[in-house]
Amino acid sequence: MSVLKQKIKSGFTLIELLVVIAVIGLLASVILISLNTARIKARDNQRKATLRQLKTALELYFDANGSYPVTVAGPWPWWYSSEPGDAAANGPGNNGVWISGLVPTYLGSLPRDPLGGISPYPGCGGTWKRSYIYTSDATSYKLVSQCSPEGGTVLSSDAFYDPVRPGYAWMVCAGVSCSY
Repeated sequence: MSVLKQKIKSGFTLIELLVVIAVIGLLASVILISLNTARIKARDNQRKATLRQLKTALELYFDANGSYPVTVAGPWPWWYSSEPGDAAANGPGNNGVWISGLVPTYLGSLPRDPLGGISPYPGCGGTWKRSYIYTSDATSYKLVSQCSPEGGTVLSSDAFYDPVRPGYAWMVCAGVSCSY
């Protein structure tokens, strides 16, 4: 009988195993949440880097040509990046060449939002896609990362803050186009 008791005492109880499984599950969920937060920050940083890169390309274009690439006038004076397969329903820039004249001289290719898709942000109406949008009258321009920030509200102290789209867009601009 003492041998049987010794074998029973040498194993783990069901409660101990459940506690270990619960702790492992808790640690796994904390790690997954941290990884998701890191991915969100990485995409937001990529969007800001893209705005900087496009700003540099636009300034180089201006230096060489004396003007910025001009968008069309009318009710939709914006060119914007879209996802492959989108219909050209919301403007003439809804295609692969959404800022004409930059590729290949100033950029290898025009970027698209790293995540894409419909933005859940309330300011975007629940139907707008994450994209870059651009407008210019030749002497000034505005370039916006629209409905894109995932890491929370964009603060007015942010260097990329867009006062026209507070909280749900970043922008870079030159001249009077900053008020679009």
